[in-house]
Amino acid sequence: MQQPFFTKQFPIVLENSGKVDLERIESYIAADGYQALYHVLREMTPAEVVDAITRSGLRGRGGAGYPTGVKWATVAKAKGDRKFVICNADEGDPGAFMDRSVLESDPHRVLEGMAIAAYAIGANQGYIYIRAEYPIAINRLQIAIRQAQRLGLLGSNIFDSPFDFKIDIRIGAGAYV
Repeated sequence: MQQPFFTKQFPIVLENSGKVDLERIESYIAADGYQALYHVLREMTPAEVVDAITRSGLRGRGGAGYPTGVKWATVAKAKGDRKFVICNADEGDPGAFMDRSVLESDPHRVLEGMAIAAYAIGANQGYIYIRAEYPIAINRLQIAIRQAQRLGLLGSNIFDSPFDFKIDIRIGAGAYV
């Protein structure tokens, strides 16, 4: 039964939840997964990606809702030889499971988003920091990373482009501060 509260809502971040086989990258690809990454690498400059994200109005999922385009533009302009993309999946608030929900239900979406961000800002390395209390999310991320590497969607020369991007997982003990 559909509840009235939910009838006006539609999932964005969790739109693939329950629709894709979580342990088969082919299922994610069949749902148009990695098409956005292909598009940006083949048809857009990093500056065009930052501009598109800025114009979209996309905001972070944290409490401040910080504009993603502003963040990406700032990092893209920053001086330095190495830049990183960090996915902070360490939910410090008691009872908060939004990061874990995304990582458990659609890990490839997170990897694809990190790769797009990396291309836009000029990074070649990403890290996912996740608490040890989320073993299902960790396992699904490990599988997703291996599959994406196997198909050349992470690593060197992604989609036969000069773009290289690697993602590593860092597991933390978790704490509420």
